[in-house]
Amino acid sequence: MPHPFLSRARKQGAVLASAALLATATAAAGPVSSATAAPAPPRPDCSAAYRVEQTLDGGTTWRMCWRYDTDSGLILDKVTYQPKSAAAPIRVLNSAKLAQIHVPYDDGNAEYDDLTGAGFGWGLQNLKPAECPGGTITAVKVPEVGNVNGLCTTTRARGHAYRMANDEGTKVWQAQGKDLLVYTVNKVAWYEYITEWRFSSDGTIAANVGATGSLSPGDYNATDGRGWPIGPGARSYATSHAHNVFWRLDFGLDGSVKDRIEQYDSKVTAPAAGGGGPTVKTTRTPVTKELAGDAKNMRWWRVVSATGKNKDGHARSYEIVPGPSNTHAGRGFTKHDIYFTQTRACEQFASNNILNCGPNAPDSVDKWVNGETLTDPAVWVNIGFHHIARDEDQQPMPVHWQGFQLAPRDVTAMNPLTPADLANQNGAPNQGS
Repeated sequence: MPHPFLSRARKQGAVLASAALLATATAAAGPVSSATAAPAPPRPDCSAAYRVEQTLDGGTTWRMCWRYDTDSGLILDKVTYQPKSAAAPIRVLNSAKLAQIHVPYDDGNAEYDDLTGAGFGWGLQNLKPAECPGGTITAVKVPEVGNVNGLCTTTRARGHAYRMANDEGTKVWQAQGKDLLVYTVNKVAWYEYITEWRFSSDGTIAANVGATGSLSPGDYNATDGRGWPIGPGARSYATSHAHNVFWRLDFGLDGSVKDRIEQYDSKVTAPAAGGGGPTVKTTRTPVTKELAGDAKNMRWWRVVSATGKNKDGHARSYEIVPGPSNTHAGRGFTKHDIYFTQTRACEQFASNNILNCGPNAPDSVDKWVNGETLTDPAVWVNIGFHHIARDEDQQPMPVHWQGFQLAPRDVTAMNPLTPADLANQNGAPNQGS
């Protein structure tokens, strides 16, 4: 992540990063989204200027509030999901946001915390209509900067939501899915980050950060073998570096903060001598105390509602589905893929936490994992990318994405998009199709 030349926004961020988190100051100068009119209340408890409501194809409605912070950037609050079969919205997240973009260079000579040390929030970019196709761009008031037309809300097709043909070949059930997208672009020196939240009609939430912009000309000096030749011959070497992106999630399934965490591991055993196939045993481990977790083959985690159940009597939950990641072993907070900590208001950034947690308090998420019992868990997801530049990264750089999904698990009794003529097959599908 190139940072040798400081913009005005970055200078402001560096000066103010040592202060307490600034109060959120946002203002809209226009409608929040081009969403179709939402059903009657309940609505998120924020004013219309800060509300996003969208009903997607298939009848699913997403509702949420947004705000903007000069360190975290875009923050989403009170996120609810209402499939067509639900009489009322289902609370999923109390709050969701970026928690750090940590950028260490391979040569050890530079290391940055882009959110709390490099002016990320002040670098909100004005978006042109072509950057928000079919949607609405909303003005955001950024302290010391002014109004920035920086928040896009729109919808986008994603291909098949499902497809199923009957055995006779006389009937095909299929639907094309559409997502609600909410995103901003923030510039930090030469890089530009797209902070994207994607909400699907089947209840899935995707969090992604896309890095684009430009390779820094000041970094074309990696003559120690820690870079890649860019341009003619072998004169200019762009220094390799990592992007370790953290998100912080405050779940509130069904309106309760007392969600529980569960870890699942599956073990495959070779076929027994004498026949049969390999066997697989899956075990559930309740996570009752703070945990620094490592992704492994056939391991996954879910956040389980303390109060809500679907119509089948199964506890509602969301599964955390990490995307591809290069775990960076250089710092304690980057060594693990997921963290579950007891929620504390002052613990907001995975590294270089600028809030006041008391004298001598640690400032990174790994040090907050100290065996405390989880009664109100905060979830931290770390997705890493080792950026070894290539000729195609200039000029400008194609977007490279990092992210994860939150997949509904037993939130509804059936596929929330199930067509009416298949609704009687819950737990008892027809033989064949």
